[in-house]
Amino acid sequence: MMRWHYRPVAQKLVILLCLAYCGLMVSQRVNAHAFAPSLLEVRETEPGHVQVRWKQPAIKVFGSSLFPLLPENCHERGERVTGNEGTGVVETWGVDCPDGIIGKTIRMEGIAGSQTNVLLRLVLADGRSIRHVLNGEQPGFVIPAQEGTLDVMAAYGRIGIEHILTGFDHLLFVLGLVLLVQGGQRLLWTVTAFTVGHSITLALAILGFVHVPQQPIEAGIALSIYVLAVELAPHNTRKPTLMERAPWFIAGLFGLLHGLGFAGALSQIGLPENDIPLTLFAFNVGIEAGQLLFVAVVLLVLLALRHLPLRWPRPAAYLPAYAMGTFAAFWFFQRVAATFTGIG
Repeated sequence: MMRWHYRPVAQKLVILLCLAYCGLMVSQRVNAHAFAPSLLEVRETEPGHVQVRWKQPAIKVFGSSLFPLLPENCHERGERVTGNEGTGVVETWGVDCPDGIIGKTIRMEGIAGSQTNVLLRLVLADGRSIRHVLNGEQPGFVIPAQEGTLDVMAAYGRIGIEHILTGFDHLLFVLGLVLLVQGGQRLLWTVTAFTVGHSITLALAILGFVHVPQQPIEAGIALSIYVLAVELAPHNTRKPTLMERAPWFIAGLFGLLHGLGFAGALSQIGLPENDIPLTLFAFNVGIEAGQLLFVAVVLLVLLALRHLPLRWPRPAAYLPAYAMGTFAAFWFFQRVAATFTGIG
């Protein structure tokens, strides 16, 4: 008779999180990267003349309706041009601002009370580049004569946190690591290896040492989740796999892949030319902070479930890994198709 290995606490946790995850997936129309925030780029071509580029995800957060408001002294000129770019819709138009834009306020209409963030990128006529994140609490931004380094780092730190906490495929992989290792020192080494791996490739890609097409990387990330789902599936007695014996090694290898995915998202946002090391560091710190927060929440839920008298039917052991594997397989084939069709 075959004997099945069960992780009772892990099953309870994953079943609950898979149900919540399904809700998130439906709300995002099965889009793994809910990140890709709206991007408002205001480029001052010369004093008094501005070019505006407004990019929004093709799949918007439910209920969101955003519209950028430029300073009152600015007046639109010419016709707007609309087109598709990757997974977003881009609209561009020209604006005349006779009094300039320094000291003026740019606001985002419709962002108050929403969960949406908008990245504001300003390129001024004197060559300075300014980044800022607009959200429900801070829907407006006064264009400063100068911007401090701490302001730039804070903005990119927030972007890093948002990216990991809304990148459901990355979170699903981290969740799988936690469930595979089940805590303790091995979990510490495993998560650390994953962090080191994606930090290395993130830096190499952003600094221009590595150039890899993004779609194959995204497909590889989905495949890494599928491999982890296979490891979590109930199985008959067998010899421990390499992932079970050395999870830190496999996590580090897959971390290299995930780091290239992070780099792709960051490259779409852009980095200020004079502060690339600092902003890269801030973005990575934000990713780590979000990742540690997620791991802490998972471990707390695990601890709480140990004290609940829950009993699941035997077939429930199949649900967590199969749900995880199903999403991963869907993303994999979707991204492979996008690689060949150019639809991303």
